Amino acid sequence: MYKLAFKHRSAATEIKTGLKVSNERLEYLGDAILGAVIADYLYKKFPFKDEGFLTDMRSKIVSRNRLNKLAQRLGMYSFIETSSDVVHINKDIIGNAFEAFVGALYIDRGFKFTKRTIINKVLGCHLDIDQIESEQDNYKSMLFAHAQAEKKSVSFKVCKEETFAHKKLYTVELMIDAKVVATGTDHSIKGAEQNAAESFLKNFDNTPSE
Repeated sequence: MYKLAFKHRSAATEIKTGLKVSNERLEYLGDAILGAVIADYLYKKFPFKDEGFLTDMRSKIVSRNRLNKLAQRLGMYSFIETSSDVVHINKDIIGNAFEAFVGALYIDRGFKFTKRTIINKVLGCHLDIDQIESEQDNYKSMLFAHAQAEKKSVSFKVCKEETFAHKKLYTVELMIDAKVVATGTDHSIKGAEQNAAESFLKNFDNTPSE
């Protein structure tokens, strides 16, 4: 089961029925379990916060970018199984494998153990909830403010739409003055736009001034 959690669809095994077995079903399950664990955790940690705050915090924690970075930090890339023609393991593959691992853990050990592991070993060791609460993540607003000050036009375009484990994955191009300057991916178009804006702004901030 755990080996299956790291089997990318490019290395899927075909069974007698013609169904190709990869980690996508486990990813679907793990996504739901992870969302439930985080929702329960936040509900208890912030007893006086409203539903909008809780939803926003959960979105921050399980965002595609954060799960990708988390899986990288955990070293999960070394377990990914892909076909020989997949030259580069992109970040989304690693984040998806993390969700599949959660699904496998749930099947093997049940919800209570999985919840305890996520809270103690993932949230407790690798994520700073207080920092996540205070961080500014409305990168689109920051981007538009920057573009307005520079008198530049900003637009987004969906350039790719895929389905993995019953979930849509969108890739969006960010264009400034009709030139592509960054891309972002997420399970929602708005999330992909935020990720593209974040990527551009962080690279922009790190660019040495002349």
